[in-house]
Amino acid sequence: MIEIGLLVLLGLVSAVFGSIVGLGGGIIIVPTLVLLGPQLTGAPIGHATAVGTSLVVLIVTALASTMTYAKKKRVDFRSGWLLFITSGPAAMVGSALTNQLKNGTFQLVFGCFMLLMAGLLVARDYMKPVTRSWPIERTFTDVEGRSYEYSYGIVSLLLVGLGVGLISGLFGIGGGSLFVPAMVLLFRFPPHVAAATSMFVIFLSSILGSGVHVWLGETDWYVVAALVPGAWAGGKIGAYIASRLSGNGLLWLLRITLVLLAVQLIVEGWTQL
Repeated sequence: MIEIGLLVLLGLVSAVFGSIVGLGGGIIIVPTLVLLGPQLTGAPIGHATAVGTSLVVLIVTALASTMTYAKKKRVDFRSGWLLFITSGPAAMVGSALTNQLKNGTFQLVFGCFMLLMAGLLVARDYMKPVTRSWPIERTFTDVEGRSYEYSYGIVSLLLVGLGVGLISGLFGIGGGSLFVPAMVLLFRFPPHVAAATSMFVIFLSSILGSGVHVWLGETDWYVVAALVPGAWAGGKIGAYIASRLSGNGLLWLLRITLVLLAVQLIVEGWTQL
């Protein structure tokens, strides 16, 4: 019972953080399952199974968040579908490659990636969007009647989707940690629209990516069942918090958490090489 309670809590916390900044929660779920598998389930969880399990849970988290954001008209569905054109197939390729990374190598690479994401979460507060004018201009109006203008190029947007989808399937993180800063800094998306649209793309891509892992038998359905209730509630809570508060305190807590998990993964990966 204690283990189930901890898994429900993990699903809740990861989904809350993930929804606030458009991460999807997998960047917390995957390292936690890899590092604390025996404590949470009584047996070690391989990295491919952790990734596959995370992607299945991300479907629930992203759906809950997308539904909440959609009610507030914060999701740019048109741009989201464009991103999915490449991110969906790329997530399938990344998922197929996960098991090709040996134990130790996965932890080391993923740990370094998490440090990069923590740094990016800090740096994006000080980075300014590019001033370039892109061919396709968008005007987006939210439920409160506020209009925002931004632009992008089709090829550039598809390349972003391709790269993020590949990393998403490989690590089971959803991809929002890269989608959001790319959309804000390259194409001048409003941050809250970028986070909401990112969750929509994560929902679609996670379906394809998790399907590959399920096909390969790299999914722990016991863990999925325990994580899903917290993930559903957390996805809605995170989206609500994001629409009401700046979330700066939670962002710093997330940054510190990512650094601590990353260091632990790097140490473990180094010892297994």
